[in-house]
Parts: sequence; C-alpha cells; structure tokens
Amino acid sequence: MSRNDPIWLFDLDNTLHDASHAIFPAINLNMNAYIAQVLRERGLPCDADAVNAERISYWRRYGATLLGMVNHHQVKPDDFLREAHRFDNLTAMIRTERGLARLLHKLPGRKILLTNAPRRYAHDVLRHIGLHRHFARHVPIEAMRVHGRIRPKPSRLMLRRLLAREKLPAARCILVEDTVVNLKAARELGLRTAWITQYLAPEVARHVHPGSGATAAATKRPIYVDVKVKSVGQLFRQLHRLR
Repeated sequence: MSRNDPIWLFDLDNTLHDASHAIFPAINLNMNAYIAQVLRERGLPCDADAVNAERISYWRRYGATLLGMVNHHQVKPDDFLREAHRFDNLTAMIRTERGLARLLHKLPGRKILLTNAPRRYAHDVLRHIGLHRHFARHVPIEAMRVHGRIRPKPSRLMLRRLLAREKLPAARCILVEDTVVNLKAARELGLRTAWITQYLAPEVARHVHPGSGATAAATKRPIYVDVKVKSVGQLFRQLHRLR
C-alpha cells in the first residue's frame, strides 16, 4: 500500500447495503416500542404521536435518537442499541448490489468502517455480505466516545479525535456516506467526500432518519460533496476527482 493511497471511511446503512428496504422500518418499530416503554415508566405521554415526536426531535437535535434518550431519560446506551436492533431474521432483510466485494477490492488504499450502528449489528451485516475482510478497522457507535460520552457522526470533535488517534491525515481520507450532514462535517475538517444516493428514495428512510437526505437523490450535488454517485460500484471511475 502506497503512502499516497487514499484512506476510505465507509458508512454502512444505505451506503454498503439497502437498509431502507426492511431494516430501517424494523428499527423504526423497535425504537418506538422502546421509547414508549421509557415514557410510560416515567409517567409521560406515550401515544404514537408523542413517541414519534420524541424520536424525531432527538434525531434532529443530536444526530442520533440514542443521545436524546441518554441525555433526557438516562437510558443505558447498550440497552437502547440492543432493543433498536433486535431482528427475527436479519440476513433475510439484507439487500446489496451484486459483486460489492470485488468492487471494494478494486479501490486502492485502506478501508475503515465508520458507522452510527452498533458493533454486533455491523459485524453481522458485513459478514453476511462478505465484506468483513476488506476493512482494516471497525468504528461502530460504541467506539465514538469523547470524554466518555458517545458522540456519533456528524460530530466534528469525534472525527477530529478519530483522525488523531488513528494517525490519519485528513487530506488522504475519503468519507463515503448517504447522509449529507455527515459529509458536510467531514469536508469542514479537510476530508474528501463521496455521496451514495441509490438507497435514499423510499419514504421509510426519511421516516426513520428525518433530515438525512432521503429524498436528496434528485437534487444537485452540494458544494461540500466532491463526488455524487449512485452506488459504491461507481467510485472507482471517480478516483481522479477524489485525490
């Protein structure tokens, strides 16, 4: 591996696989059930409208519903993540583009998984789609801590600490994401950015992650996005624009 090769930071959901098809709707239901339980135990309104409002407002304020539940209701992060990612048959829910392992192998440089999803879930998804061998490092949400507190994407402080800890030169790093707010934060720190759009259209994606750019596939490329592509498979042809 050359010292000039890029360092790829890959998101997972709706980047390496289609989470909008079945996984996000399941997470949505799981989150709602858990939030309703927490609100009920605290004597707070826990009807469907109240639960949805709570989930959406925390996502918009903190970038992750988890942080709102931790900060305002003192839930344990591990409990929330476990309940939100409880599936009867995860492997049956996973969809991804054909030949993805081969496409990743073509991309020069080191590859790191950087996902706001929990460790166990990310591990299971990568193994099922045969990508685990392609990543030198996994950074799930549990590892995104600053001063002992979880700070997921788009936290600039977390990204800055990650680059320093892993000795990653920002100018060589490329964040590959479906979520434009995360790309914007990375670009402000000097990373290159690639926006994956093929899984963003379904209504369920916007419902689970409001503000995530779920309908943005039809919009123009923002100035902080270096490359806008439909799929990971198109990245190789855009390498000259990412270096």
